Amino acid sequence: MTVDKPWLAQYPKNVPKTINPDQYANLIELYEECFDRFRPHPMTICMGVTHTYGDVDKASLAVAAWLQAQGIPKGSVVALMMPNVPQYLPTMIGILRAGYVCTPVNPLYTGRELRHQLNDSGAQTIFVVDNFAQALEQVIDETNIRRIVLSKMGDMMGLKGILVNTVIRQVKRLVPKYNLNDPKYQVTKFPEVLKKGKNLPVQSPKTTMQQKAILQYTGGTTGLSKGAILSQRNIVSAALQSEAWYRPVTSEINEVYINMVMALPLYHIFAFMLSLLGMRSGYTFILVPNPRDMSGFVKTLSKQPFHIIPAVNTLFKGLLDQPNFKDLDFSSLRISQAGGMAATEQTAAKWLAVTGCPMIEGWGMTEGVAAGTANVITDRKFNGTIGIPVPSVDVIVADDNGKHVGFNQAGEMCIKGPNVTSGYFNKDSSNDFTTDGYFRTGDIVSMDEQGYITLLDRKKDMILVSGFNVFPNEIESVMLDYKGIIDCAVIGIPDSRQGEAVKIYVVPSDDDVTKNDIREYALENLTGYKCPRHIEFINELPKSNIGKVLRKKLREKHISDNPQTL
Repeated sequence: MTVDKPWLAQYPKNVPKTINPDQYANLIELYEECFDRFRPHPMTICMGVTHTYGDVDKASLAVAAWLQAQGIPKGSVVALMMPNVPQYLPTMIGILRAGYVCTPVNPLYTGRELRHQLNDSGAQTIFVVDNFAQALEQVIDETNIRRIVLSKMGDMMGLKGILVNTVIRQVKRLVPKYNLNDPKYQVTKFPEVLKKGKNLPVQSPKTTMQQKAILQYTGGTTGLSKGAILSQRNIVSAALQSEAWYRPVTSEINEVYINMVMALPLYHIFAFMLSLLGMRSGYTFILVPNPRDMSGFVKTLSKQPFHIIPAVNTLFKGLLDQPNFKDLDFSSLRISQAGGMAATEQTAAKWLAVTGCPMIEGWGMTEGVAAGTANVITDRKFNGTIGIPVPSVDVIVADDNGKHVGFNQAGEMCIKGPNVTSGYFNKDSSNDFTTDGYFRTGDIVSMDEQGYITLLDRKKDMILVSGFNVFPNEIESVMLDYKGIIDCAVIGIPDSRQGEAVKIYVVPSDDDVTKNDIREYALENLTGYKCPRHIEFINELPKSNIGKVLRKKLREKHISDNPQTL
């Protein structure tokens, strides 16, 4: 251990200090190793339908063969716009096995967001579930898309899929009308891709670890979404880092199959990384296509034992708010991994009380394939930090000039490791790195003497009140302890006297809660300059597809409601 990496002393004995991604020639080799090792194992369960590793292997080869037969140039970008359905992983892996670059697309994107990603990535081919085809129809003439593969939710569910598709289309009416019949687009149905592809040869592309594999677009919470270039080496590294970190617990699970709940959307970087971690160890993924249907989610969890559940804080809280959640059997649950946003002590305490399994908080970013820092997986107590750097990751905390700050001082977290992107697609990324090669994350943190890192806030969300730094996460955490608040979010707004003032948006528990009640609670629990000067009640906070509060939307709302402040 070196003095400048105090976190290494905190590692459990069976967690290595470094990982070696170069044990593989490329990402495809990792996937094929998993298929060979676990061929008869169940890989996915969705709505009661199971697919083995062998099934996914065959389906992904069919997708790869069909794509190659289209004459698409090697290295082209192929878009994938699906929720968590059985065809997602075979399609994504098939795109990579064919020698192409995959760009996962959020199915909930508006036409504007979809147009931006398709144009920026240069995709000419897209796989899309028909529930979201209307958004594609709206913008397709403004993109380079010329080849569309249309899929239905139940396309890989056999006879049950017919029922699923009927219910989705005719009962729940979840497929808005669309028209993609223009002859200038080649439209193919997904079952036809599988049928034709299984009889076609697959040419194994010669790829290296340095080549692009995924163009993963950031959430765009602070502006236009950017495509992080994730190489095959980046992705393999993240899988190995996460596997090494989980080992102290997973090595002790004496079950034939380890079930991981996959409620986080697979097009999100957190879930994508976990799919690779799981495949390396032969996990079974319990796919949840719509986690917002909380009662349905709980019903899915009741059908089989589950050992690992990764989620964001709002998803954990949403499950806890379901009255029948506490009646589930948690005897198999070993890992509850929190990420994607700051976890709260309140949710962590309740989760431990109900399930008996502690929430372990970690931190990752799109640009690092979701691997970065994590608390020691065997810890039982929630400590409010995002943990320590995982194997082969180095972290420094720096000021605005790039100078390293001392322990327990606030600064920007900068990260280096084999999992970290080389930059953004079609963008000059030179300013995103320090002079010594660390990626600037934009997160304000502090590190203690043991290497544990506390996430204070996003740099762009920090509020400057009369020269004092105020972090919304801290205020939100304190205010959520008040019984009259269900949910809340804090932003900074212009103030002629203080520069900025603190504004809190509150989802109250009932009509009896008053702004004065909230103001008094804040004064009792926060330093004066941190107390919200402006309080606004709201029915629901704007959130991203994984449940992260979108403060940018709240700032836009404030400006729209108060144009005189401009």
